[in-house]
Amino acid sequence: MSTEINIVLAGNPNCGKSTIFNQITGARQHIGNYPGVTVEKMEGACSFQGHKFNVVDLPGAYSLDAHSEDEAAAANYLRESIGKDRILIDVIDSVNFERNLFLTLQLRELGIPMIILLNMTDLAHQRGFEFRKDEISRWFGAPVLECVGYTGQGLNEVLQAAIDLSHEIEAGNKQKCPNWVYELSQNGTLPSSLSEEMLKEANAEIPEEPKAATDVQNLDETQKASLYYDAISRIVPELMTFTKGGGPAKESLLDRVFLHRIWGLPLFFLMLYLIFQLTFTVGAYPMGWIESGVEALKDWIGGLWTDGSESLVRSLIIDGIIGGVGNVVVFLPNILLLFLAISLLEDSGYMARAAVLMDRFMSKIGLHGKSFIPMLVGFGCSIPGIMATRTLEERRERLATMFVVPLMSCGARLPIYALLIPAFFPVAWQGTVLFGVYMVGILLAIIVAKVLSMTVLRGEPIPFVMELPPYHTPTMQTVGLRTLQRGWLYLRKAGTIILGISVILWALTTFPRLPEDRAAQYGDDEGAVQEATLEYSGAGRLGKAIEPVMKPMGMDWKLGTAFIGAFAAKEVFVAQMGIVYSAGDIEEDTSSLRDIMAKNYTPLQGVCILLFALIATPCMATFAVMAREAGSWKWAFAQWFTLTAMAWVICTIVYQVGIHFVS
Repeated sequence: MSTEINIVLAGNPNCGKSTIFNQITGARQHIGNYPGVTVEKMEGACSFQGHKFNVVDLPGAYSLDAHSEDEAAAANYLRESIGKDRILIDVIDSVNFERNLFLTLQLRELGIPMIILLNMTDLAHQRGFEFRKDEISRWFGAPVLECVGYTGQGLNEVLQAAIDLSHEIEAGNKQKCPNWVYELSQNGTLPSSLSEEMLKEANAEIPEEPKAATDVQNLDETQKASLYYDAISRIVPELMTFTKGGGPAKESLLDRVFLHRIWGLPLFFLMLYLIFQLTFTVGAYPMGWIESGVEALKDWIGGLWTDGSESLVRSLIIDGIIGGVGNVVVFLPNILLLFLAISLLEDSGYMARAAVLMDRFMSKIGLHGKSFIPMLVGFGCSIPGIMATRTLEERRERLATMFVVPLMSCGARLPIYALLIPAFFPVAWQGTVLFGVYMVGILLAIIVAKVLSMTVLRGEPIPFVMELPPYHTPTMQTVGLRTLQRGWLYLRKAGTIILGISVILWALTTFPRLPEDRAAQYGDDEGAVQEATLEYSGAGRLGKAIEPVMKPMGMDWKLGTAFIGAFAAKEVFVAQMGIVYSAGDIEEDTSSLRDIMAKNYTPLQGVCILLFALIATPCMATFAVMAREAGSWKWAFAQWFTLTAMAWVICTIVYQVGIHFVS
């Protein structure tokens, strides 16, 4: 008979929960090999052996005594699950088995029907660890299984165990908490000998809402932790063995290289530099193919009308939809290549080392070393980057980190860079310039964070402690799915948000129409007519209104309208420039928007456009998430105006100084 089974995945950060969640449900959740990626409850579903599974992936937590918002979310959900129809799967990083048992002990106290899942056992066996699953099961009163989450090995057995446990519960055979765990949690006592005889005693049934005894309530957190770790240290020899000859020699050798005090950071930046070179050099070929396809589509659609047709439908399709969306889709190869490389670094375990390397700098600017993790996430998108600050314990550090996350060049800015850099710089310099843009963002983030830590967000940073995940060979299934997910999200955004905005921007550049008597003043000068038509349109009037602000930076009203559109989504800048110049004066031999930009602007202006795109006007989604996570709209407005004003000052200085050297 088909039933519905509710599963909750819980465990320490970095234990592999999210990987297991994706393998079971097929969900395309972002997975990073460092703490803090899963900051919200994730839900998914799957079917197995005729049963439907509803799966919840909780944020990682080291303890149910929450120290951050993500731990609090996990703890609250688990306590609310007591007495409900849910099966808890405690995912344990088997490489760090003993340390993970602290949370396992706390979870077992809750009395929720539970399965203990030893993950990453392939790495544990390589180090010489062997687990006595029957003993673990007897001590904790729960079935124990092994798996390798990132390959999917053993996960079918986990689902089958959940089915079996569900049948036991339906039959009235409730899973009970072992007596020694109950006594430890209720009375704060531990027998002097955790013996075989004690295990043979009847297990205690935890009430649906257990309350700790006075003895435990009077213990502070440190004393309770000491008591629990004492219990764990006494039972671990019964639960596992260590075979000599294993061990992390390979990992230690790699860490001596990647975490070296002198060479560690240069190696990190060298890897970033090579990634950016790869993005342009390899991406140039598929970009050219897509570009040719877009132009061919324009020609084919245009051929459905007679030459010289002024049909609004033709203009909407070619200039608005294809000219807007098509110019954004062209940069899909760059997106895929960049996130393929970043995913490889994440899945290998290297990204956590990058956070450790950056800690010495983060502490000097008043931030926690973990602040670099949300900043790294911000390279993909500012929104999850801001949300990832929930892993930080101090509100002061959370606010400072959220404030500077938009200075990390998100994936939405990459199409702008991919448009401008080839337009103004030779091939040999393109990767270097892209690397420089990213480094400028990091440098500015450091400066802004330092100023904040010295003024409105003063305080002492908390000491940095981070668990380093084991190295392992990235699995192409995980990396490939994550890369394709990013590409699909990009295409979906292009086909929805950017499509809608492109149509609006096309309407703004098309209406109101230039009166015929005004057009007649220019005679046969078609270029002048097109220019006047653009200036008369809604976009032209808006651009002209803000042109005095843009002019000191070397920008015209067309760029101004594009940056207004970029507030909705950064990629819209490219779409708007395509729409503007599709409606403007373009020579017949112009083959791409990059050529148009190179024709109409100087390299100095190109640098200023790059800087303004990097620094100014966080998009409206980032603005909204900043307000929500900071708990106040004033922080969102302060971030938006501060970064925009800073961009204006920097770009104005660069342009005004630069024109004296190039004039």
